[in-house]
Amino acid sequence: MFHRRGFAVTSVTIGALLGALGVSDASTPPHVGTDASEVIRWNQIATTTLAAVPAPDGGAPPAFSINMGMVQGAVYDAVNAIGPKQYRPYLLNRRTGARASVDAAVATAAYDVLSELVSTAPERAPFPGRAGLLSALDSAYAESLDAVDDDSFTRQGVVVGHAAADAMLDAREGDGRFGPSPWVSNPAPGHWQPLAPGGVPALDPTPWAGDVTPFLLRSSSQFRSAPPPSLDSQQWATEFNEVKSLGRATGSTRTADQTYIAKWWQSAPVLSWNEVSRQLIARTDLDAADSARLLALQNLSGADAAINCWNDKYHFDFWRPWNAIPRALEDGNPATDPDLAWTALITAPYPEWASGHNCLDAAHTTVLRMFFGDDPVGGSFQITSTFVNPGGPAVRTFDTFTQPLAELIEARIWAGLHYRSADVAGQALGRRVAAYGAAHYFQPVGR
Repeated sequence: MFHRRGFAVTSVTIGALLGALGVSDASTPPHVGTDASEVIRWNQIATTTLAAVPAPDGGAPPAFSINMGMVQGAVYDAVNAIGPKQYRPYLLNRRTGARASVDAAVATAAYDVLSELVSTAPERAPFPGRAGLLSALDSAYAESLDAVDDDSFTRQGVVVGHAAADAMLDAREGDGRFGPSPWVSNPAPGHWQPLAPGGVPALDPTPWAGDVTPFLLRSSSQFRSAPPPSLDSQQWATEFNEVKSLGRATGSTRTADQTYIAKWWQSAPVLSWNEVSRQLIARTDLDAADSARLLALQNLSGADAAINCWNDKYHFDFWRPWNAIPRALEDGNPATDPDLAWTALITAPYPEWASGHNCLDAAHTTVLRMFFGDDPVGGSFQITSTFVNPGGPAVRTFDTFTQPLAELIEARIWAGLHYRSADVAGQALGRRVAAYGAAHYFQPVGR
């Protein structure tokens, strides 16, 4: 059971880590009393702001995850520093008075980190919206401070918010963001090659993600995935032929619904699962402290899942279906046949193994299950796809976290992006990262 102040829900079984993670219950003196409205508001601002950064400048999914981890880690430290010490800090080892403004602390920590990320993002692609994003952040921060009293308690909240942001930004200095690409072209069978429409290779906008210093893990390859199947194996032939049939752009054996679902999941996991978190925080009346803790563990786990997953991608350098299917004569497997005209429904500009989307979704949902169970209290939740034209409703409803995870494994095959075992490996990696983070961070004091 995962408890919070007199409320309990059944959670996913992940050994003893839930006991280590813990929360305060009715027998524990409550943290500073405030609702989660400002935590929710700045989480929404953060996702909207960071999603608007151009992909090469830090807006691509793995970099987006890293940036969100920085924001939510700072917000957690700011809230956690107010009042009696109940949970271990992430970075900030200081305390302030119990009457300090939590709302001011949340807004200040989030604003400082977001402003720094947007203003210092290297312009590897044109970034005409930078000034507008910074202006919008200034306005949002002014609104947050205008909503609280101009007194010593607000000033205490502002001070601790600045301190939490400074601790995060200092810790991430020289962490490997925007470093060199680790990819070295290898034309041998089994290795990835980028698509080159018009003769220009489509390369990963943030290939450096796998070499970034993790937030929670000991190393960027701590949970190295098992290797892809051998090209001469029956498993390889089975998975090759499955995606060959289902994942092609035209002439596929997919149904219309499967095509829609494949396109619908082309949405950043950071956007999807933070949207779900905001819904469930509001529905279950989590306070600011528990909400900040949830969003920190969720987004720092997501960041490390992205880091470890991208490290895997360039370590294995495994070929995508659009590499493998036209070159099937080179794989040494008599059960695979080439199709020189085969193209995927959806493409991606980096190696295949393991599935990045599945890594991220599994990390986020593992944390959400810890807090809310697989079947969240109060019923279903909604996810909004940001894909321009998924071919159906943008907003879909799910009843459990198991449902979207099971669907996502199939969706990446229907898209022509992944082989089945790469999707399974991605989810295993994401779960392991989140479980490790919960076992080692954000624990109650004394555990």
